[in-house]
Amino acid sequence: MISEKKLKRVELVRALVLETLLTTVNTSKNEEALFNLFGVSSFASLLAIRRQQNSEIAAIAGLLHDFYFYKTGIKYFPGPNSADSVRPILRSTQIFTDEELSVILRSIFYQKDKHRVHGPYEEIIKDAILIQMYVQNPEDLFSDIEINRLQKGFVELGIPIEQVEVKCKSNRGTINKRTINRGTEDRRLNLAEIAEAVAGQRVMGIPEDEGYREICKYWPDSDIYKVLESNWCAAFVYHCCMQAGIILPIRYPNHSYRLAGVGAWLDWAQLPETNFLYQDGYQGFKPKRGDIVIFEKLLSDNSHDHIGIVLACEGNRLLVAEGNKDNKNFSSVFYRDREHCIYGYIRIDDSYQFHFNGEYKPIVSN
Repeated sequence: MISEKKLKRVELVRALVLETLLTTVNTSKNEEALFNLFGVSSFASLLAIRRQQNSEIAAIAGLLHDFYFYKTGIKYFPGPNSADSVRPILRSTQIFTDEELSVILRSIFYQKDKHRVHGPYEEIIKDAILIQMYVQNPEDLFSDIEINRLQKGFVELGIPIEQVEVKCKSNRGTINKRTINRGTEDRRLNLAEIAEAVAGQRVMGIPEDEGYREICKYWPDSDIYKVLESNWCAAFVYHCCMQAGIILPIRYPNHSYRLAGVGAWLDWAQLPETNFLYQDGYQGFKPKRGDIVIFEKLLSDNSHDHIGIVLACEGNRLLVAEGNKDNKNFSSVFYRDREHCIYGYIRIDDSYQFHFNGEYKPIVSN
């Protein structure tokens, strides 16, 4: 099947991108997306030819590199989130080998990591994005590393660098970075305020509910409402964290589950770089407003089967904001027994920022 469709793979992916863009109502955003995605794809294909790599694979990675943003409107972690979003889509086409799929996903994943050198396709996408950025707006400011990459890319494409003027950044901190860091000292309190407000709206877990659509928007899968049906407590926590400035990709790289599931939160909290999991009473720990509580066999016989956000600790009672209260498919603010079916608490450090410095290994088998 792969060999039969191989010559049409770029066309199939282009059609997929166009279909995705047609689901948005912002015409100007559609035009920007087409210009950006198709431009990066074209430059990636040219660079691949110049570097004696597969231009088809490079073109496809370029077409999908910012898929998550144009699908959801969410700008954070374009690499990890786009790679995770397009993985099941590409697998479902059955026109890529596992090796090809891994190459495409890695190229998308590492697109922002310009301080390190990865494989040939990862470097092609990084350079293609920068060249497209310059072509789209030559007045943009670029860092020293980006300028060096641009110069090499222009030389490869036969463009005399003396004809190219690139403006260098005078300030290393960008507007986006300042936005992410804004108010980090109050993030847990902000998290509690947001969770209390959202849960208090009694959001119903149905696609017709605007609040529920906001909670689900981070996962652009076509069947996401069915997947999360009566099972969206962790997605609620993720949404509240994102709104509070605790910015995380939809899946921690190389882990089996997305942060739409309780187990993924538990795994993330126990990573060496986080170590955010606490037990009530251990070394004087007491749950506070803004902590995340993980329940153990509260609603089923399964481990860590529920999650919520602590609003207050009053003696033996916890005031908790939850999505999907008791698996009844609506959000709520109510009291839980502090001594009943609690696995532990996640207390996110105010200074925490996601940073992955490992080797990304795409999950291609499920």
